[in-house]
Amino acid sequence: MFSCHRRPPGGRRIINVPPIPVVFEPIFKPKPWGGRTLARLFDKPLPPDQPIGESWEVVSLPGNESRVRGGLLAGRTVSELIDMWGRDLYGGAELVEGRFPLLIKFLDACEHLSVQVHPKPSAEAPAHWQPGIKHEAWYVLHAQPGAEMFVGFKPDVTPADAARAANTPEMAKLLRPWPVKPGQCYYLPSGTPHALGAGIVVAEVQTASDITYRLYDWNRVGFDGKPRELHIEQGLANVRYDVRDDMILQRRSHVAGPFATVTRIAACEQFLIDKVRLSEGVEQPVPHVEMVIWIVLAGQGVFVRERFECPYGPGDVVVIPADSAETRMVTKTDCDLLEVKIPIKSA
Repeated sequence: MFSCHRRPPGGRRIINVPPIPVVFEPIFKPKPWGGRTLARLFDKPLPPDQPIGESWEVVSLPGNESRVRGGLLAGRTVSELIDMWGRDLYGGAELVEGRFPLLIKFLDACEHLSVQVHPKPSAEAPAHWQPGIKHEAWYVLHAQPGAEMFVGFKPDVTPADAARAANTPEMAKLLRPWPVKPGQCYYLPSGTPHALGAGIVVAEVQTASDITYRLYDWNRVGFDGKPRELHIEQGLANVRYDVRDDMILQRRSHVAGPFATVTRIAACEQFLIDKVRLSEGVEQPVPHVEMVIWIVLAGQGVFVRERFECPYGPGDVVVIPADSAETRMVTKTDCDLLEVKIPIKSA
């Protein structure tokens, strides 16, 4: 029998549920550059007649809180799970201002995104989290023939070049174009100028920030028919000119076993991303002692703990708590997924 108790008057009922894997309801973001591809790729229930550019799958930011999709915890927010489970959920990872430390989303670019940049790390505190920092990685799920993204300035571009080109078509010409195909992963340290190109769908892993400075927006207007806001001064002040190609497209490492293959595709101080393939019929305890996030690309399965179950399928993002010693994972088909971890600093 499940037990529960109440918070002080006006509070929500807290249910005594052990830490279990959970999937959240997506938060859809209409964008003038967005489309409808996420419905086709992952059967996402997109709102009708809107170009959806982003589907936020796990987020805990002011004004945006993911809620559990189903089961006994349906409707509970990420922050409520943090309150309920504490480090049994996030383990040795550190929260960001008391919030979940990552943001996981899908992006559907039917048009080029703006040329943009996020706050660059401060030289005074390079090893610590700083407000607004947005390191991110793009894993390409779909790309139309000839599609390309724009990441980093071309060699020899100077701050004076960038200042002259801001808010003109010349800005895009300063960026390095990268031809893309499904299965590639690009890491963008905060401060890297970039624009996701038209015809590309990506899974994005990023630190918990939503600060973006636009330097050029292809003369596009927003839903209100007016040009979207630019942030020239802030953007130019935060551009990094030291991002190398081997930082963006990182060297991969690969480990294979009888039931799983694991390929490291991106790594930084804030997150690690592995591409994992699991064979059908795997049934075993969850082999992790820290929190893990699965971005399910293909296949189906279920997590089981006591009488609780968490099924998953393509397009689901599963948060697997650090306390999962009593949780079993079962694959019903071959599964492809991105496994996201947070590096834990030794005491």
